[in-house]
Amino acid sequence: MALPATPHSPGRLVVVQPLKQKRCAACRRGPLSLLVLEDGAPRCLHCADLGHLVFLPRGDTALTRRSREESTLSAVVVRFNRRMGRYERQGVLVEEAALARAEARCLADAEARRRRRARDARRRAVEDERFAAAFAAEIRRLFPGCPAERARAIAAHASARGSGRVGRSAAGRALSEGAVISAVVAGVRHVDTPYDQLLMRGVPRQEARRRIGPAVERVLRAWQGAGTDVG
Repeated sequence: MALPATPHSPGRLVVVQPLKQKRCAACRRGPLSLLVLEDGAPRCLHCADLGHLVFLPRGDTALTRRSREESTLSAVVVRFNRRMGRYERQGVLVEEAALARAEARCLADAEARRRRRARDARRRAVEDERFAAAFAAEIRRLFPGCPAERARAIAAHASARGSGRVGRSAAGRALSEGAVISAVVAGVRHVDTPYDQLLMRGVPRQEARRRIGPAVERVLRAWQGAGTDVG
């Protein structure tokens, strides 16, 4: 059975992964895993002067692009997809030294990205620490009787990056009074009242909040009315 119509890639050499066993029309070597079509006849890579190239499978776009940039001679490798009725790219053939240089470039970039991620992580950690400290200070300003350790714990919980909690909202980032109070109320609700136990017993959330409301108010009033650092 004849091969499908010769694949075409303007300005590029094309090598085919055959679906059926083929032999080179020139040297009769075969079956061929890769071949070049010349005037419709299959040629092995050696007869087509491409035998010194190495195969790089598709999948790593940056490595493929750099390998082709580094390689004086390269070819696109394709295979016919019967279901789709077309040739599809499988990878490239490039010079072995070119592939090694491309891999070195990609590794250097990966290391640079790793260092940048590490720097960014350190920067974010410093920013988060400063913000949590500012949030805790605002808690202590609004609730001078709140123990320092509790203020720090509430601030850290409310401002955890990626948590979606009130400290990460626009109001929280601005240290608005409403956001800070909401964070404190949530902290008191979970730590100083049986709110969690009520939820575990199946009490609806709004009913549970209604029941523990007076206890929350007592803690808030005590913290607002005291001026002594008990932390």
